[in-house]
Amino acid sequence: MKKAHIIIIDDQIDVLSALLQDLKPFRERFILDDCESADEAHELMEELFASGEKIALIISDHIMPRKNGITLLSELSSDERFEKIRRILITGQASHMDTINAINNASIDHYISKPWKVDELHAIMRRLITHWILDQGYDHKDFEGMVDVDVLFKRIKSEGGPVN
Repeated sequence: MKKAHIIIIDDQIDVLSALLQDLKPFRERFILDDCESADEAHELMEELFASGEKIALIISDHIMPRKNGITLLSELSSDERFEKIRRILITGQASHMDTINAINNASIDHYISKPWKVDELHAIMRRLITHWILDQGYDHKDFEGMVDVDVLFKRIKSEGGPVN
């Protein structure tokens, strides 16, 4: 199976570099793409979709010039081509209203405050990736080391299927 993409968006190069470094273990099963703006990320997603590539997850900063993360994630959640992509909003500067707007309008799957804890980030990503794998109908065995076993068992149990 071809590797799916994880897109990381942040306008601050040092934060983007830190995220890429912290997400190194995911390179074994995914392609990590980095973008410095929402517009750059949207362009990349259009290209990936046109070439038949899969996008599993987006991690977007909130406060960015021109278009913020909530606006980007809201646009993606209303585009049927991208609606199944799992979304994480990461920020150190969001207000209470920004958070409510993100949850209500951007269909985010998780909200992370900066600075993040690497272990927590990895756990959140494995949980979301597992949901994405199962939603896509992929065999979870193809993603060894990336699967959240608790999510897997809960989904299999709720669907009444056997655990392989």
